[in-house]
Amino acid sequence: MKITQYLFWTVWRIWFAILVMVPILILFPILLVLVISEKTYPQFYRVARFWAKIVLFGMGFYHRVKKEQKLEKGKSYMLVSNHTSMTDIMLMLVIVKDNPFVFVGKKELSKIPIFGFFYKRVTIMVDRNNSKSRFKVFELAQKRLHQGLSICIFPEGGVPDDESIILDTFKDGAFRLAIEHQIPIVPMSFIDNKKRFPFRFFSGTPGRMRVKIHPFIETEGLSVDSKQKVKEETRQLILKELKF
Repeated sequence: MKITQYLFWTVWRIWFAILVMVPILILFPILLVLVISEKTYPQFYRVARFWAKIVLFGMGFYHRVKKEQKLEKGKSYMLVSNHTSMTDIMLMLVIVKDNPFVFVGKKELSKIPIFGFFYKRVTIMVDRNNSKSRFKVFELAQKRLHQGLSICIFPEGGVPDDESIILDTFKDGAFRLAIEHQIPIVPMSFIDNKKRFPFRFFSGTPGRMRVKIHPFIETEGLSVDSKQKVKEETRQLILKELKF
């Protein structure tokens, strides 16, 4: 029985890599044209959503979203959620349809062949060990917000090695940006991703991915002094749903 399970996980993980890479290779000419200019990012975003749908469907995942508040088309938001799986990126792309956003992500992912080529052109990359890099993130995020885009940050800053941690402590960046730009924070709980496709190689199973979009946290009129309070309020909303 265990041999069968390990064989399934091995083939399944290889299949995931194929699903991620092959559509990018097929769409390479289109993607290349769309990343030449920042003006064509909304078109790139639509292609990225199509890619994300292929990956999730091909892996046997289907999502169910419960919305306590809906995003307004064309409005900028700070999108935040827990981060426990490589599929978090795809799921975020799929569930946010009419508000193109830019990820703030780890610089290390830019080293992945082919995927990394596009990743570093459409993502705000951060080197968490470099204070200058963190400052640059604020400049680039400001530019993107002025273009009418939203920002997505996984505020835990990474995936903890200890899988018993339900939700790690949050970094300040997302909340400082949201307050400085007076944009609503959209807390989301990705309830099943850790079970469906964790970072451990021999683990996971196809199935349902539930998402809870919580009531937005407004930042209009707040000062940066409110950052800690807003950060903890956001974290508690997400954590409560994960514990349920």
